[in-house]
Amino acid sequence: MNEVVVGIDIGGTFTKFGIVDREGNVYGESSIPTDFTDDVNLYVKDLHKAVMGLFDKVTQKLILKGIGIGAPNGNYYKGTIEFAPNLRWKGIIPLVEIFKNHFHVPVVLTNDANAAAIGEMIFGAAKGMKDFIVITLGTGLGSGIVVNGELVYGHDGFAGELGHTIVKLNGRMCGCGRRGCLETYVSAPGIKRTVFKLLSDTLYKSDLRRYSWDELTPEMISEAANAGDPVAIEAFEYTGEILASKLADAVAHTSPEAIFLLGGLANAGDLIFIPTRKFFEEKLLAIYKNKVKILPSGLADKNAAVMGASALIWKELEK
Repeated sequence: MNEVVVGIDIGGTFTKFGIVDREGNVYGESSIPTDFTDDVNLYVKDLHKAVMGLFDKVTQKLILKGIGIGAPNGNYYKGTIEFAPNLRWKGIIPLVEIFKNHFHVPVVLTNDANAAAIGEMIFGAAKGMKDFIVITLGTGLGSGIVVNGELVYGHDGFAGELGHTIVKLNGRMCGCGRRGCLETYVSAPGIKRTVFKLLSDTLYKSDLRRYSWDELTPEMISEAANAGDPVAIEAFEYTGEILASKLADAVAHTSPEAIFLLGGLANAGDLIFIPTRKFFEEKLLAIYKNKVKILPSGLADKNAAVMGASALIWKELEK
């Protein structure tokens, strides 16, 4: 029988999950809605049913060894989700405890960006690296920091929130309640905010003027930039410079070998990588220059969140 784990990625709208072995082979994947209920116990019951249904579809005989979960504001130490702004369950949710009422195997929880970092280390492009950072660029900006082969959690489980470091005093309002956070500039909504600011401040001819906020997507901004649209090009330059400034600061803290970019905004390729790398080298302290690589994730062609959650529990089981 093959030993496997279940990797679960809890998002605000959908929960994705997959069955994964030690080598990263995926035996099946599926998803359920996350936001169908305010009752987290009902949600876990529904998820248990869906996971068992996925096992029933697999022809090989499998032994479930554990479950790894990546979730917003997931606390590795306590097994809780704490005050996640984009989930319907409010306050502190003892998720691991609830899971263990349904799954009688080890269950480990961390936040989604930390799970992505472990996935990069076990299954991705960071194999063999002991010091690196993973940046997830989606609806927000998440980060997982690995030092000497171990993920940095801090004393309370919430270390490494680069998305909520300040880049501009009294800057853009953030969903966390503060102003000027990095993710308000470098994220899918962040680059949209930059585009609309540029459209307001300039008289550039731009096809992007045709779209409302709800219509415009980061993919459309990428397409416009590739077609030579000046507003889209400047938006990526601006976004790359702000990201580079914070990555240069992060290097001073941990001196990583590489920084990996993952997620929707990273899918823009050279549009985001070229300006980020250029400004990054400019802003680095001299002792760090030309030492730190900025790379695309090695999990970009896979379900990185599910792979990360799977790697989380495999790493825990190996302890």
